[in-house]
Amino acid sequence: MHILFRVDSSAEIGLGHLMRCLVLARQHYKDHAIFFAAQDLEKNANQKVIDQGYQLVLLKNNSVVELVQTIHQLKIDRVVFDHYHINAVFEREIKEKTAVNILSLDDTYEPHYCDILLNHNIYASAEKYQGLVPDFCEIRCGEAYTLIRDEFKELKINHRPIDPDNLVVFVSLGGSDVNNTGLLVLQMLQMFAGMSVNFATTSSNKNIDKLKAFAQQYASINICVDCNVAELMNNSDFAIITPSVVVYEAMYLNLPFLAIQTANNQRYVAEYLLENGCLLGYANEMDEIQPLIRMLLTYE
Repeated sequence: MHILFRVDSSAEIGLGHLMRCLVLARQHYKDHAIFFAAQDLEKNANQKVIDQGYQLVLLKNNSVVELVQTIHQLKIDRVVFDHYHINAVFEREIKEKTAVNILSLDDTYEPHYCDILLNHNIYASAEKYQGLVPDFCEIRCGEAYTLIRDEFKELKINHRPIDPDNLVVFVSLGGSDVNNTGLLVLQMLQMFAGMSVNFATTSSNKNIDKLKAFAQQYASINICVDCNVAELMNNSDFAIITPSVVVYEAMYLNLPFLAIQTANNQRYVAEYLLENGCLLGYANEMDEIQPLIRMLLTYE
C-alpha cells in the first residue's frame, strides 16, 4: 500500500504525534510505501522523517483541498491522521472526495470518521467510542496496541541496586516544554544533595539556552538534546516525566517515576496511573512538585 501520515510538529504542538507516527510506520508498515505530509511550522521535527528514509511532503496549510491533491498525486491507499486540528468533519470530507482508507489516532475520545480508530494508550476503552465513530469503524484500543520505540525494545534492561547517596534522576517534560517547567524542576532538584540529573529535551525546545545556562553551574546536571532517551532512562534510578507516551517507556523499563501534568490532553493517562497505583507521585500544580521530589529521597 501507499500510506500517507498526516501529522505536524512544532514548538507549540510538540513532537509526540510525529514520534509515535514514526514508530507506527516502522513497526507496522515496514513493507509498504510510506509518505509523511506536514506543515513547515516553527521548530518542527520534519527532518526526523527524512532521516528515517521516508518521503516528506510539505503542506502550505491544513486544508482539505491541498490534502486531497496530495492523496491523488501519490496514489495513497490509506491516510493516517494524528492531529488535534483534524476532526470528523475534515475526515469525512477527505473520505468522500478520495475514497481513501482512513486510520485515525485519538487520545481523548473525540468523534472521528474513519475506517480504523487507534487509541494506543493503556487507559483506552473501546466502549467509549460507541456513537463517536461510524458503524463500519474497527476500534483498536488499549495496552495491546501501545507503541514503544525500537530503542527501548532493543535494550538490556538495567536492574542495578539504588545507591541513596548517589541517585540518578531522569527528567523529561516534553520535547518542546512550552512553559519551561523543566527549568523549575532542575532548580528544585538542586536543593537536594547526592543527586545527579539526566535531562532530556529536543531541538524544538525554545528554552534550551536557559536550560544550558543553568546546568553550567552544576556538574551534576547533564542536558541532552535529541539524545538516546532509552539509554538515559535505563541508566537512571527514577524519572520525573509527563503523563504521556514516555510513561509507557518508563513502565517498560520498570523505572519508578513521578508524573507532572503539563497539558490537558494528559489527564486520561494521569487518571489511569492514579487509579492503578502505577506511579510514585503526581502533580498538576508547580507548588506540588517539591514535596514529590522529597519522596525520591525516602523511596525504597
